[in-house]
Amino acid sequence: MPAICGIALALCFFSRALPAQAATPAPAATSAKTIVFLGDSLTAGFGLPPSEAFPALIAEKIREASLPFRVENAGLSGDTSAGALRRTDWMLQRPIDVLVIALGGNDGLRGQPVKSLKANLQAIIDKAKWKNPAVKIVIAGMQIPPNMGAAYAEDFARVYAELALENNAVLIPFLLEGVGGRRDLNQPDLIHPTAAGQRIIADLVWRALEPILRKG
Repeated sequence: MPAICGIALALCFFSRALPAQAATPAPAATSAKTIVFLGDSLTAGFGLPPSEAFPALIAEKIREASLPFRVENAGLSGDTSAGALRRTDWMLQRPIDVLVIALGGNDGLRGQPVKSLKANLQAIIDKAKWKNPAVKIVIAGMQIPPNMGAAYAEDFARVYAELALENNAVLIPFLLEGVGGRRDLNQPDLIHPTAAGQRIIADLVWRALEPILRKG
């Protein structure tokens, strides 16, 4: 990862911003299934209108494809895997058919043990599957700056692949692929993606998500 991306990520995940955005319906139908995006500031769309965060852009793609799914953005800036786990029971009070998990950057930048990160993410998956055994899981990976130590960074990145394999989940290796560290795709703080950066993230996520939704 470019050095600037590491600096950007370090600042990004510690920032606190607006609470999770309201659900973005798509399409409006009583039989529509629900996709929930569980994440931090990248998912929440920090610094942008809710309509420009990548979950809202995914909702647009769903409408264009006339697929019977609605999107809920459960991104919370500054959240960790432990924080997301604490709000999972509340989140699961409504039916969830597809869960996209995009967490972990804050854990890594705070030096939390990799084992704790994996345990928290696994617990979220377990809770979702207990509530709905047929739920589809998508895991969006994250990378951390190399200044945290090469071995730690490698172990951290490996967690996502292991979780995907162990849970028969779809893996997106790096959520910020093609966006992290690029001045032209980040806001003036060089931390959060611009609307253009969010569109690239949406395209990346859509490539993993669309086949799942097509299968129903």
